[in-house]
Order: sequence, then C-alpha cells, then structure tokens
Amino acid sequence: MSLVVPTMAEKMAKGEVPDILFWVGCSGSFDDRAKKITKALVKILNNCNVDFAVLGAEESCTGDPAKRAGNEFTFQMQAMMNIQVLDGYEVKKIVTACPHCFNTLKNEYPELGGKYEVIHHTQLIQELINQGQLVIKDGGVFKGKKITFHDPCYLGRANDVYEAPRSLIEKLDSELVEMKRCKTKGLCCGAGGAQMFKEAEKGNKEINIERTEEALELQPDIIATGCPFCNTMMTDGVKNFEKEGSVQVLDVAELIATAADL
Repeated sequence: MSLVVPTMAEKMAKGEVPDILFWVGCSGSFDDRAKKITKALVKILNNCNVDFAVLGAEESCTGDPAKRAGNEFTFQMQAMMNIQVLDGYEVKKIVTACPHCFNTLKNEYPELGGKYEVIHHTQLIQELINQGQLVIKDGGVFKGKKITFHDPCYLGRANDVYEAPRSLIEKLDSELVEMKRCKTKGLCCGAGGAQMFKEAEKGNKEINIERTEEALELQPDIIATGCPFCNTMMTDGVKNFEKEGSVQVLDVAELIATAADL
C-alpha cells in the first residue's frame, strides 16, 4: 500500500484546510529508525481516512533542544518562524509522535502567540479506536506477548499522559507488565534535555543501561515506547545486553499498525 502524505502547501493550493497537521519532528524525518514510526502513523491515518497534512520542507525544529541546552534566543527564533508558518496555514490541531515536540508546541508556543490544540499520536490512535474507525482484530502477532511500556518524561510526568499508550497496548491481547519505576515515578531514558545530541558525561553507568536493566528484569518480549528518543536509548540498551534477538523495542504506533494489519 503506497503512503499518501499531502503537504499543507498542496492542500492550500486546492483551497483545502486539513483537520490535522502531522508534525513529524527532526527524529521522525531524518533518523532511519524513527522514520518507521512516522510511516506506521501515516498508515493508520491513511487507513482511517484522516484528513491530515505535513509541512514537509517548511517544518523546522521546534527549538526544544536549544531551549533545554539553555539557548533561549535560538529557541525563540525557531519558535517564531514556526508559528508564522503554522498561522499562515490556519493550523488549529497538531498531532506528533515526539513528546518533545508535543510538550514544546503545547506548553511553550502559547506564550509566544502560537495557540493550537496539540495531541500525542497515542491519544489520536486511541480516539480512532474508540470511534470505531480503526479495528484491531485480536492482537494478531502480539497476542499473549509480554510488553512493558517505558513512559517518556515529556509525555508522562510533564503532561500526565499515562492512559492512552497503555490502553492501546491492552487492545493487543498482550500482557502489560509495569517496571518498578513507571508512570509518575518513571525513570528518564537519558536522552531528554538535549542529552540526545551530546556525549555522556563521566560516571559509572549510563541512564539508558539502568533503565534497560529494569525493563529486562521483567523478561518482556517487547519494550514499547512513545518517543523516538526513548526508542533509540532503549534499543541501545538492549544491544548492550545482547538481547536484540529476543527483545524488540517498538513504538506504540508500530504495534497498532502491525496488529491492525496495515
């Protein structure tokens, strides 16, 4: 099935304003592993006939890494440029698969004049299932599998989104097992706060190794994530323990797209 990904410019040329803008994010656009998450979400959107578009080459970084690294000036420059583009297209609702983009667009753009309804992709997929637009047959390949969910910091503790990703995993007829540190007590994967883009500082253990240890204690078949950065860190952790043959790291969108046979 070929993916249909219209741009806002194409839509505007036809005089159309889509219901939702899909904010892809740097990771979902450029990282080869994260591109699979982007494709999984597009498959779901196409399958449910959701009227959406992307900005394409007009999308820039939200400015999250610059802000977290302490460069407020660069953040505001990036944000103002994005707000100009979004407002030019009369964007009202945004969905993104990256909690960093989600948090920045939702909580930090309003004070610069960019006010939009922003939802995480797990929330949108949950809506589509609740409305009967997306049907999961019976869990398919994930039936009976043991899955643990790693809470992304900017999805969980920063924005209180705990239920949507878990309710989706439960739709798979799988066994959802929780790590000791989960939900409000979740442990960071180590990539937030712009740490994704720099070398680790000196210490005796990487955070992602500690987090992966917690996940592997449960002997899961799958470590589910809802963030491309977390996905990278947990994948590296699984490789560190040479468990990549037995433990998969998958985004919730990938689980649902596979289970729905898209």
